[in-house]
Amino acid sequence: MLYFVLKYLHLIGASVLLGTGAGIAFFMLLAHRTGRPDTIAAVARIVVLADFLFTATAVILQPVTGIALAWHVGYSLMEGWILLSLLLYGVTGAFWLPVVWMQMEMRRLAEVACKDVEPLPKRYHQLFRLWFAFGFPAFGAVLAIFWLMITRPAIEW
Repeated sequence: MLYFVLKYLHLIGASVLLGTGAGIAFFMLLAHRTGRPDTIAAVARIVVLADFLFTATAVILQPVTGIALAWHVGYSLMEGWILLSLLLYGVTGAFWLPVVWMQMEMRRLAEVACKDVEPLPKRYHQLFRLWFAFGFPAFGAVLAIFWLMITRPAIEW
């Protein structure tokens, strides 16, 4: 029974990471495309909240449930596919943490533009391009982790 509980929680967490990440990217991109500071500020407020409520929770629980599941099943954490998954998890985090800060800063810049009734500043557009670029390696790493978890390939180090 413990195995199924751990596996269920681990799969839910992985789904939340993938789904929330894709949803946040979609909504931020669509808000950005409007060019409207009020829309961007409103969407960014929701996106930042979603990142803290859902993504951060899953980010914390994923290694806990993953390690517990590996130990319960008897996998060594030194197995190649597990080590590569952990490495990719670190890559994802290295890109996700700055993205959260960028989202908060883009939100702030959009709120200031609304208050001052001015267009979005150059800094907002620079941050958006960087935010957009950071999404590709983070999302790619999550997809690779899914593949590793499903296939559990033999990887020698």
